[in-house]
Amino acid sequence: MYDVPSYVIALILALAMLASMWLGGAIGRRRHVTANGDSKSQANAVQGSLLGLLALLLGFTFSLSLGRYDQRSAAVVLEANAIGTAWLRTDLIGDERREEARTLLREYGAIRLESATVAASNQGERSRLLAEAEAVFGRLWRVAAAEAREMGNPVAMSFAASLNDMVDALATRDAAIDRHVPELVLILLFGTFILLGGVVGYSTWISNIRPGVPVYAMMILIVVLVFLIMDLDRPRRGLIAVDQSKLVATVTAMDLDR
Repeated sequence: MYDVPSYVIALILALAMLASMWLGGAIGRRRHVTANGDSKSQANAVQGSLLGLLALLLGFTFSLSLGRYDQRSAAVVLEANAIGTAWLRTDLIGDERREEARTLLREYGAIRLESATVAASNQGERSRLLAEAEAVFGRLWRVAAAEAREMGNPVAMSFAASLNDMVDALATRDAAIDRHVPELVLILLFGTFILLGGVVGYSTWISNIRPGVPVYAMMILIVVLVFLIMDLDRPRRGLIAVDQSKLVATVTAMDLDR
């Protein structure tokens, strides 16, 4: 489902609810003649129960997708800060290794910034950039290890510690991209939405009433909310994208400090 654009899913969902409403209305028209007050009350009660269940599912799913979005945004800031800290601590290492460490950090930052432009569904490109970042980090770590062995002081160890924080931030950010709303939850949400359309069509036509503007307004609002949920759940596509400005600023500052 992740590979399908959000607007396509929202459009299919709207059409499915309209079809379900039409089918429910067709059944309701046939039952209108024989329906009594109790059957109409039952249909309205079921409609109200489904509306409550759908509201609960929408609230839960929206909160879940927004939480995932916040985690990804925090992960970007965390990694940018970790890279920036490692850059500042290159001032504390020896002159013979400082320029090499800075060159590697610039290369590492550029790779991590490039990875922000790759769609999360493009696993091949993501894996390639992750491997490149880990290779550059390995070279950085060898520089830090050589500095620590030679100098053996807290200053050298602090640079190594900043690199450790940097690779931890890489793993955190990469893992956050793969966290999505479980598809089972989305399927349950969509199923409830479609079933509600059928019940709304049935309960209105069984009372010999055409679905009015409020019914269609409710449907449009729910479709918009579903679109927002799906859009929030896609960190590198759609209208709502994770802000990368902190990482851009960090990489730009390193490039300017030559």
